[in-house]
Amino acid sequence: MYRFCLPPEDLKELLRIARRVKGPAHEWKRARYLILLHEGRQSAQNICDILDIRRNLGEQWRKKYEQNGLSFLHLNDYSARDGHLKRTQERALRETLRERVFLNTDEIRNHIQKFYKQKYSRSGCIKLLHRLGFTYKKPAQLPTQADEQEQRDFIENYNKLQNHLPEDEIIYFGDAVHPDHQVRPAHGWFYKDDSPTVPANSGRKRVNIHGALCLENFDCPFVEVGTVDRDSTIALFERLEVRNKDKRVIHVILDNAPYHHAVKVQEWLSRPDCRIKIIWLPSYAPHLNSIERLWGIMHKYVTHNKFHKKYNDFAEAILYFLRETVPKEWKNFRDTVTDNFRVISTADCKIIG
Repeated sequence: MYRFCLPPEDLKELLRIARRVKGPAHEWKRARYLILLHEGRQSAQNICDILDIRRNLGEQWRKKYEQNGLSFLHLNDYSARDGHLKRTQERALRETLRERVFLNTDEIRNHIQKFYKQKYSRSGCIKLLHRLGFTYKKPAQLPTQADEQEQRDFIENYNKLQNHLPEDEIIYFGDAVHPDHQVRPAHGWFYKDDSPTVPANSGRKRVNIHGALCLENFDCPFVEVGTVDRDSTIALFERLEVRNKDKRVIHVILDNAPYHHAVKVQEWLSRPDCRIKIIWLPSYAPHLNSIERLWGIMHKYVTHNKFHKKYNDFAEAILYFLRETVPKEWKNFRDTVTDNFRVISTADCKIIG
């Protein structure tokens, strides 16, 4: 007995079409027919009765699907016409698009015309790409030098420390940030007929902050300095000790910046009464430093689509965020600035370039 089965990617697209609130009725009916036929709980004749269509029309849809794939869903008639790929061609195109990166639809349209002798408009090509499971997005940068085992070891050791931390000990994440006096254009909702722009600054000056963050109480001590170096590192440590007089040990998680390893810093840490204990992050692993996430929020508040004409106003906005906004809004930041760490692995990504 013949059993009609849909490939998983086609079934997913048909379900999306069948569930959408608005759309052409003929596309919805064709999608529902194929889904019900795939489920096999009703005969083809019963499905036609349910959808209120002619009994031979459903069979026509099935044949057109087997010949041309999902492209027939969008036709106003039921004939396969020029400009639409057959199902086997769609599968071949999908494999090509997964193996090779095309930067725009013009390149894809030229490829289709060259190898499949079919012409697509830009909008038609976009619909085809969506149907094949593709979206237009920007690749994320991956620190490929990061050692996966070192990341796992750090996360395991951090969780052990966090879960068994004595009351007289505390953990801070430390890092430096250097926001430039410049506007960062960011996405937002704008009226369709407007052309939003942001003024540009020179970007030649920047604020240098050496700071630390405790996730337990969102305490965020920092020092503003002309240069982030060994002296600013020691100044930050001294501020941490002053703010935590009741703590026997202050764990500070730091990256491997050269100034953190400076001889003068190591001498300061070797003092008998020093309460600072350093925990080193794995190399090339900023994603394991929670304060990096706070810096991202800072940019949303201060630099994203926000123009500060004078450098002093810009610097004051940065300092206001750290001095005023963080203490007042820290409960709203807790879902973003967390220690929910994960291992970045090249095995989970598709490397291009």
